[in-house]
Amino acid sequence: MQLEGTSTLVTGGASGLGFATAARLVGRGASVVLLDLPGSPGDEALERLGEKARFVPADILDEDQVSAALDAAEQKGPLRAVVHCAGRGGDRLRIVDKEGKPGDFDSFQNVVRINLFGTYNVLRLSAARMAGNEVADGDRGAIVLTASVAAFDGQIGQASYTSSKAAVHGLTLVAARDLASRGIRVNTIAPGTFDTPMLARLRSDIRDGLAAAVPHPSRLGNPEDFAQLAVSLLENEYINGETIRLDGAIRMPPR
Repeated sequence: MQLEGTSTLVTGGASGLGFATAARLVGRGASVVLLDLPGSPGDEALERLGEKARFVPADILDEDQVSAALDAAEQKGPLRAVVHCAGRGGDRLRIVDKEGKPGDFDSFQNVVRINLFGTYNVLRLSAARMAGNEVADGDRGAIVLTASVAAFDGQIGQASYTSSKAAVHGLTLVAARDLASRGIRVNTIAPGTFDTPMLARLRSDIRDGLAAAVPHPSRLGNPEDFAQLAVSLLENEYINGETIRLDGAIRMPPR
């Protein structure tokens, strides 16, 4: 896929992995709509990205709001690329707590709802728009989803997060096969320990310990590392149905 002049959408685009991806897409000459929550720093992101970017506040679970973001993207031409970064971290709850009580069911459902249901909502609505495109460079469109190494190496307390991200991994091949007849590719990135706003809240010694646990390179992942891979997955027409770990060869311990 040639990204020059292409209309794209990045969810979670106001910060972190999404912002880095949007910046790389703009650098490739693409027009980008940033979809993020109303309280996110979308306006600040636009100041940094320039005239090729637009911010549309939206909840990924709301069909009308996601559709409005897709409408905004199509004002710049047919939507051909989506990178879905929006989601939330886990609740760090045990299945049975110290007092022997069962884990909070509402919290589990909330994590899965945002990370899985939200992903599927963005996937289905984006694919429906792409299905009407003319074929260009072999594709009608390409979609990149975001899972986590927790999908494979879930730690104690990550039941909800691991379940949601493992489901995104499981969805990837099914979606790629389902949408193959439409000329739409679907791939997923499973990041390891990345230097995102969530990790920025941790003490420096904890961050240093996380970085040292990565075999090579022994550092936290940069959002730019994610962005580089996401753009490569959009551009390379023969990568389809894959979940790619982006983690410096880390394998997470039980806790």
